[in-house]
Amino acid sequence: MHNARLPDGFGVRVEPTAVTLSGGTVLVGGVPKRMLRLAPAAAEMIGEGYLRVTDARTAGVARTLLDSGLAHPRPMSTPSVTDISVVIPVRNNAAGVDRLLRHLRGLRVVVVDDGSDVPLTLDESAYCLAGLTVVRHERSRGPAAARNTGFARVEQDFVAFLDSDVVPRRGWLEVVSSHFSDPTVAMVAPRIVGYGPAHSQLARYEQMCSSLDLGRHESMVRPGGRVPYVPSAAVVVRAAALREQGGFDESMHVGEDVDLCWRMQDAGWRLRYEPVATVEHEHRIRIGAWFSRRVFYGTSTATLAARHPGKVPPIAMSRSLLATAILVLTLSKVGLVAAAASMVFVFTRLRSTFADVEGRDRLAAQLAVTGVASAIRRVAIALVREYWPATLLAMLLSTRVRNTVVTIAIVEGLVDWFERNDPMGPGPISHLLYRRLADLAYGAGLWQGVIAERDTRALRPILQG
Repeated sequence: MHNARLPDGFGVRVEPTAVTLSGGTVLVGGVPKRMLRLAPAAAEMIGEGYLRVTDARTAGVARTLLDSGLAHPRPMSTPSVTDISVVIPVRNNAAGVDRLLRHLRGLRVVVVDDGSDVPLTLDESAYCLAGLTVVRHERSRGPAAARNTGFARVEQDFVAFLDSDVVPRRGWLEVVSSHFSDPTVAMVAPRIVGYGPAHSQLARYEQMCSSLDLGRHESMVRPGGRVPYVPSAAVVVRAAALREQGGFDESMHVGEDVDLCWRMQDAGWRLRYEPVATVEHEHRIRIGAWFSRRVFYGTSTATLAARHPGKVPPIAMSRSLLATAILVLTLSKVGLVAAAASMVFVFTRLRSTFADVEGRDRLAAQLAVTGVASAIRRVAIALVREYWPATLLAMLLSTRVRNTVVTIAIVEGLVDWFERNDPMGPGPISHLLYRRLADLAYGAGLWQGVIAERDTRALRPILQG
């Protein structure tokens, strides 16, 4: 099933930002950047950037495009709502459950009360549902256990997990479910955006930069890609795939959704992120709750690094790029020379790689500049995020380091604000403040997890060459 071919009628659309060269036989794009060579016959099938599956040959080309990340699915069918059940784990949020159930018309729902202080009671007749089951844990066992308890009562082929603090927008389930017409897809997630108007600078920041919002670009889900995982606050899963994996890992009270994503991928299943489908989330907008939640998320990194080696490195690049980035971040003339030399070196290597590709010089130059710039920024972020306790110590010991890090922190934050270009977001100063606070929170959680696990793998960079 993991390698089953795509059905006839299934379509794929080439990523709009991908560069097409050599008469369509070479595609370059994706995150991270990669090059895909196609046979002339395969290139001809794609035509105007769209390919519809009609036989085994077109299905094979479509699968190659999808797995490369250089194309996205355009499914032709969706499961019936009778094939989908919804599981809602909840603890002490009766109002949220009531609100959510009013948006699930016609669906079968299992609500799992995970040890709420006041046992949850629901009147099924108050909602237009196909069925409602309420199960209670007498003591809280965590969200993973609550989801597994609900899933054990699901008989349908697909299950949607929705947290009690979300509100799905109209049509979200049909859009997400259409991806399951690819028989190798195990999980699909919608985009999660903020619920209601933002009345404070922190609320506006969360509307723009929530850790649950994975952006506006559709994507396959894979470590190191644009979308490395999807959160279980809102996700739809193929029941057979979830049973195969034994459900969520109940020993994990945070990061259990990331763990499940990567276990499914390791088993050969495919996962998708579909931002056309949208679910609203009631973000934490009190500074204390917001900061502590970011710390909590960070604590999962050490466990994930131990279970999935190499998938959550703070830095992953070549040794030469790392050395270049460090030199550049000294803000010295030596750093500028190192950056120029590194770009020339990368350009030369890429030019050789693209030896038989038309326009290779321009392409190699673009990729060299963006690659070196990306490496510099990644190291800059790591200094004020994953490694900030060590950076702080260095700042206390050296005035030069202190001035350099402060400059890096300010410039990176303002660049991020400018790139997002969101008129509904906070002003540049507020954005900078909350971005750095978020980094401090995540880094604190990361180090807390590393110390608790006595395992430093979450702090180790992955260096090649």
